[in-house]
Amino acid sequence: MSYKNKIAVVTGGASGFGYGIAKAFGARGASVIIADINNELGTTAAEELNSRFVYCDVSDIDSVKTLIDELDRIDIFVNNAGVTHFPMAAETVEEDEFERVYRTNMKSVYLTSKFVIPKMKAAGSGVILNIASTAGVSPRPNLSWYNASKGWMITATRSLAVELAPHNIRVNAINPVAGETPLLATFMGGDTAENREMFLKTIPRGRFSTPDDIANAACFLCSDDADMLTGVALEVDGGRCI
Repeated sequence: MSYKNKIAVVTGGASGFGYGIAKAFGARGASVIIADINNELGTTAAEELNSRFVYCDVSDIDSVKTLIDELDRIDIFVNNAGVTHFPMAAETVEEDEFERVYRTNMKSVYLTSKFVIPKMKAAGSGVILNIASTAGVSPRPNLSWYNASKGWMITATRSLAVELAPHNIRVNAINPVAGETPLLATFMGGDTAENREMFLKTIPRGRFSTPDDIANAACFLCSDDADMLTGVALEVDGGRCI
């Protein structure tokens, strides 16, 4: 799966799954743009991966427009940036926390679509990949608004897939299970041995997902080898959703 002469943008690419995806694309020959809200991590990641860093707040229309306007062409766009709230009863999540999840996990896909899709339509091709979650398929209790945001992303993926197929633009999603990323502690309500044991018991493979797991799936779904795949929400979850 060669990505030579391909331009790939990865939001939230400075750490976690996004870093793994950016690394894998770069190793296969792509020119990678890491878009992230963290200047320090983004700069470091770009140096490590011999890629380019562009600051971007995916929840802000001007920031997203600036990112996309800088690029003449986009072959692959990965909506990876995401946040969660601490596990708690749905009615106790504060409005500002709900807004943060909504802006980062949902509004960001709308904003990037506004500027990425016209470029891909003009080019006559492109691939959009959304990093959703098993939470959108098999929700865990006390994460209702995070679960809902990822379910929304899966539905948006499928809807965009059928809408954009005539333009030779494919849209897919990956549903990771809980992984070894900076979000894990928040997702579990604290990174303790007890919480890890509880979560691992729900994953038949007996381990968390890794950035490499998600990157390998991303490389396939965004490659020419997957030309007939669109609207797919691929569970990379060690059997959790079975």
